[in-house]
Amino acid sequence: MLATAIFYTIAGIIFLTWTALADFAPHVAIIGIFSLTTAYGALRKRPWTIWLTIILFFAATTFSAFMIYNILTRDYILGTSMIAYLILTWIFTAYVASKRSTLES
Repeated sequence: MLATAIFYTIAGIIFLTWTALADFAPHVAIIGIFSLTTAYGALRKRPWTIWLTIILFFAATTFSAFMIYNILTRDYILGTSMIAYLILTWIFTAYVASKRSTLES
């Protein structure tokens, strides 16, 4: 769960920084806040972490797919980072789902 907390903390900080640089994009801020909250829940092994992870999975998948579709041909660095974020989100969601018995106890 420590790796999950680290991933979501880094993602949350990046998204909140991106919010400040993008003149307050509220959808990016929401993903950042959900990421930091999920990191806290994973670190403290709270039972609601699985639900936030699932919500964040759908939000991150939608956001990343939209960004990849619109940005990949113009900005390769941002496009490839969105692909990496999407893949890591799927991996850590599967990990949290497989460890849900740890969170529920």
